[in-house]
Amino acid sequence: MGRGNDGARGKGTGRQGGRDSSSSKGGNRRNAGSADHRGKSQARGNAPTGKPTTRGGKNQVVGTSRTGNPVTKKEYIMRKKSEGAKSKPDDGTIRLNKYISNSGICSRRDADIYIKAGSVTVNGKPVSEMGYRVKLTDEVKFDGQNIQPYQKQYLLLNKPKGFIAPRKGERASKTVLDLMQSAGVANLHYVGRLGRQSVGLMLFTNDLEMANKLNNPNLEMRKIYQVALDRSFKHEDLMQLRNGIAINGEVIDVKEINYVEDGRNNEIGIEIHSGKDNIVQALFEAVKYEIKVLDRVVLGGLTKKDLPRGHYRSLTEQEIINLKMI
Repeated sequence: MGRGNDGARGKGTGRQGGRDSSSSKGGNRRNAGSADHRGKSQARGNAPTGKPTTRGGKNQVVGTSRTGNPVTKKEYIMRKKSEGAKSKPDDGTIRLNKYISNSGICSRRDADIYIKAGSVTVNGKPVSEMGYRVKLTDEVKFDGQNIQPYQKQYLLLNKPKGFIAPRKGERASKTVLDLMQSAGVANLHYVGRLGRQSVGLMLFTNDLEMANKLNNPNLEMRKIYQVALDRSFKHEDLMQLRNGIAINGEVIDVKEINYVEDGRNNEIGIEIHSGKDNIVQALFEAVKYEIKVLDRVVLGGLTKKDLPRGHYRSLTEQEIINLKMI
């Protein structure tokens, strides 16, 4: 009995001791693993910020230097900024290949090829030197044609009321150029001036040569207007304008004039090709009418289709070609 009890107690103690021992070992293993995991996590989290790493961020290694040392993303960016600052003299000049690329003719790499081939002149002299710098005021020609250091853009605006197209040197509030600011195009010139209360189509471009050509008062460019008069328009007055009427001693040719279809008797459609300012107002004033609303619906073949009032759009390549043929 004594041995049995002692044995039972011994076995019990042994089993209890075994369970404790096993639990202790398992717990130690788990605790050791947990501590090891925390140690690795902390090792990654506490890595020195200046040490190169293959992970993302400013300390990511993006290459090696000439001496074989790792180069981080931050070091690469700083070096490029430093090189850029050194390579751009603050003298108002620009590299010739960039000048050509900005004009939209070709890429900088292709521009270098054309420069070497002698296709480019600056102020009348051929230039084949790589890295040659020019001023924005220099005359640069590519294959004999003048180019500008920006891509030519052509925008069509459906002008709303309340905005004026200022003449050169004129200061005014709420101008059509304010409407075009969101286009982000510098040196815009307008074609087809409209008064503050007039609405309809106006063309904008940074192509000064094109703007000057289309704004020439002697240029025959098709324009169609819809006007609302202060009173009903008499048929005999319509015929008088249709047959041509003299304004300041010059007979203005009216290509077409008629009542607007399904409109009132004071709503008239008129097509003229004259480039003179305020010529439509002058025509109706000559027969004793006042224009209350003037809307230009066609300008040089361009129409208001799908162009809401106050919005603008870029011209298509074909529309640009058509304008250049006027």
